[in-house]
Amino acid sequence: MAIQVCDERTNVSVATSNQNENRDITKVTSVERATYAFIPQTPIRSTDAHLEEFSEAMRTVAKTLRRVAEGKAAAQAEAAEWKRKYELEMASKEHKYHNLTKGCTNFGKDKLEQLTSQMALETASIDQTSCCGNHGICSHQILQDECPGPNREPHEKIVARKAPFRLLWGCDGDKNGQHKRDFVSFEKGDIKTAERSNKQILLKWESPPQTVLFVTKPNSSSVLTLCAEMVRWLKEHSNMNVFVEPRVSKELLLEDSYFKFIQTWNNDLEEKTLHTKVDLVVTLGGDGTVLWAASLFKGPVPPVVPFALGSLGFMTPFPSERYRECLGNVLERPFSITLRSRLQCHVIRDAAKDEVETEEPILVLNEVTIDRGMSSYLTYLECYCDSSFVTCVQGDGLIISTTSGSTAYSLAAGGSMVHPQVPGILFTPICPHSLSFRPLILPEYVTLRVQVPFNSRGQAWASFDGKGRIQLGPGDALICSISPWPVPTACLVDSTTDFLRSIHEGLHWNLRKSQSFDGPPA
Repeated sequence: MAIQVCDERTNVSVATSNQNENRDITKVTSVERATYAFIPQTPIRSTDAHLEEFSEAMRTVAKTLRRVAEGKAAAQAEAAEWKRKYELEMASKEHKYHNLTKGCTNFGKDKLEQLTSQMALETASIDQTSCCGNHGICSHQILQDECPGPNREPHEKIVARKAPFRLLWGCDGDKNGQHKRDFVSFEKGDIKTAERSNKQILLKWESPPQTVLFVTKPNSSSVLTLCAEMVRWLKEHSNMNVFVEPRVSKELLLEDSYFKFIQTWNNDLEEKTLHTKVDLVVTLGGDGTVLWAASLFKGPVPPVVPFALGSLGFMTPFPSERYRECLGNVLERPFSITLRSRLQCHVIRDAAKDEVETEEPILVLNEVTIDRGMSSYLTYLECYCDSSFVTCVQGDGLIISTTSGSTAYSLAAGGSMVHPQVPGILFTPICPHSLSFRPLILPEYVTLRVQVPFNSRGQAWASFDGKGRIQLGPGDALICSISPWPVPTACLVDSTTDFLRSIHEGLHWNLRKSQSFDGPPA
């Protein structure tokens, strides 16, 4: 009998050792230890049949615990495998969507809507097969803590879960969406815009600038004298290379042979490569001089330091009498800049079968104006924002302005004054034949199309920053959007301070006498 009990203990010991192989389930190990500890304490008072029955029960318990441990480990492995398959499937779907929308600029509106519907159907089909599908594993059980189902007990508390979603950027080629991700982030079902730690943009030279371009107001002897003085000071103080316009080069050489070192350009091809040679642009004049300097660059624009030698000076904060101090600060230490957006415009002729009239866009810093010219009839224009109809303009014309140009023609026509770093496009009518036609401010990413309909009584004329007028006939259209190349202008203090100073000093904004104060009542 003692030998039989010893054999039974040996069998239980073997079962215990088999259970110890699964170290992931600590509960099983503790139960087996308790079972093993219980056997030696069992008094040997019963018959052999009782001991055999007890040992058989212990083996059954051990086998059951082993099956539980193996089943739990297999379930965890299966869940991990299906989670991996789910992530791979979602990544494959996202890659497929990226390939389908990579060239969506060539798609029309109907094709884009068809593509969106197709992606929605694919998403729905994938979600149906992956959530409680053939494999019996709900993807929401992997992504969420609990998945509500029909077997939930009435007393169990239902925890509310946010519906999952994804942010998809609209694609318009490489023009839009290439830097939007820097400003908007998506995490754990919440949308937020990235916090800008510094509201003012600073420019810091990695190495000292070597070349400067001077752009001056024409037909002014005082401006030419100041330009010669500044060029001489920069050459002697910083030994900088100096570029000037061909007109200014001739005038300086006639004044003094000292200026033989200055450089200029001789044709349009050399003018197009100016941005590869010039580190800094200095303008001497008013806002019109800044507009002319910006028009010299069809692509990237170097930083512009505008000196005030005009009348209003919304974009020229630097005083000319302190040019040594101002230029020294710009050349030697970080300085604030204002990124002024430009409009790029294309003229499309009806006779040209939707081909643009010019290969390069027309860039404007202030505004493009469509007016009736010498015609006595009202201007009749159809306006579209992307593919959405906006309105028909009947009146003297329409102004499409940047925020930098909000204090120019748009303001005179009743538009609002907008900070130059606000991303937007101003849509301002000129003397509309309707009292309810109020100006609009549209987001910067839209594309505006202004078309002369075939039933228009007269023609229209488009002018760009007050110059370069182009006639638009019935069926012709003007396409306007924000250019990817802004004009960075240096600030005397910072962008907001300079803007408020300009509207106070230049426009005398909200200037009035204060109410008299006779003291508190007795």
